[in-house]
Amino acid sequence: MEIISFEPRYAKDFKDLNIEWLEKFFWVEPHDEEVLGQPEKYIIKPGGNIFFVREEENILATVALMKMDTGVFELTKMAVTPAARGKNIGQQLMKHTLDYAKNRGWSKLVIYSSRKLHNALHIYEKYGFREIPIEANNPYARGDIKMELLLS
Repeated sequence: MEIISFEPRYAKDFKDLNIEWLEKFFWVEPHDEEVLGQPEKYIIKPGGNIFFVREEENILATVALMKMDTGVFELTKMAVTPAARGKNIGQQLMKHTLDYAKNRGWSKLVIYSSRKLHNALHIYEKYGFREIPIEANNPYARGDIKMELLLS
């Protein structure tokens, strides 16, 4: 198993993994459709990154870092295939992502999530994310919690 950065050939995996969990727990919002359909435009070109956990040629998990402001990135679109859940893959991906952000000297990571996603919230808290007030016009209708991790 290895963690790799975005390559255009994995754009479909990025979208499919995220659509799976969104449809299972919520719905796919217009903002999701835009970002998932054009990850290079919305994530890569502005300075973010997308990571994948790959085993042989199979993509098992993904996460994105989307630029919000100078030194501030949203940790978003984290998904693990159903067959790979419960194997600490999400935690390995989280550690890799945090190391990447710290090594670049970023100041903060932000997460928008839902209180409904207990396992995800547990992972976020384990890695030091703390709840902060969520703005009324947050980008996700399903989002009812905002968390941040100060990196510097």
